[in-house]
Amino acid sequence: TIEVAQISRTLARILRLNEDLAEAIALVHDLGHTPFGHSGEDVLDLLLNDFGGFNHNRQSLRVVDILEQRYDEHPGLNLTYEVREGIVKHETKIEISEAGFDLNEKPTLEATLVDIADEITYNAHDIDDGLASGIIKADDLRKLPFWDRLGLSKIISKLSKDDDKNRYALSRGLLDIMVTDAAQQTQCNIKKYNIKSVDDIRNSGVSLCAYSDEIAEIVKVLKNFLNINLYKNPQMVTMGEWAKEIIETIYKKLMDDPSLMPPRFQEMLLTEQKELVITDYIAGMTDRFAVKMYEKLE
Repeated sequence: TIEVAQISRTLARILRLNEDLAEAIALVHDLGHTPFGHSGEDVLDLLLNDFGGFNHNRQSLRVVDILEQRYDEHPGLNLTYEVREGIVKHETKIEISEAGFDLNEKPTLEATLVDIADEITYNAHDIDDGLASGIIKADDLRKLPFWDRLGLSKIISKLSKDDDKNRYALSRGLLDIMVTDAAQQTQCNIKKYNIKSVDDIRNSGVSLCAYSDEIAEIVKVLKNFLNINLYKNPQMVTMGEWAKEIIETIYKKLMDDPSLMPPRFQEMLLTEQKELVITDYIAGMTDRFAVKMYEKLE
């Protein structure tokens, strides 16, 4: 999240956009994520099937609008429409519909550059994490066909699991290439579509923040590589099943005995449905806290 915010500010500065808005959207974009990331989200989505499912964008909005209590005057953080819109319209597998937001309108450029900054960050760092863990093999990564074109072939040739410096150099190189390309292509798109105002952006009907065709194709190949070699690796699938068991167990135990939640969440039960309050509590957990609670409840 910190790096997404840094890259978002960089892109906003290059494009002469609102850096503070870009950073704010970046900092809140994943607040609604559950323990264990997308694995946890998938579990809660199934458990809440009768209540509209679970989506981390919707949960992020709920966090900043309701769950964060910092002021006597109002619930939530009193964020601007543009920041909240950036949460609702953050690109995910499923679009969410929220009152007050027109999904037919494109969000601000600051919001869409956060989307691309998010993708840039996890592509680069998932490779780093995969190599460091040994799940991704350096020899497999070397087989990808585009390292010469990116000017990263020397780094790739030296890569090994325990070679921290070259792993970091590869991550930095990928970040630099993707950020530079996204900035240049976005500037081209702004000129191409004659964007002069926020209304022009909202009515453009296209994603103005984008890669060039060449880098877009490379990113597509890279994401496919990560999907096969990291996300669907048997070790990762096993961890996903473990995460499912932990969250399902906690959810069912809390449904049976809501008094196990802190007083604040028990108070929420007076005005909100039990399933949603329990979801709020679970979604706000860290991985470690969820594991500890699971072990305590077992």
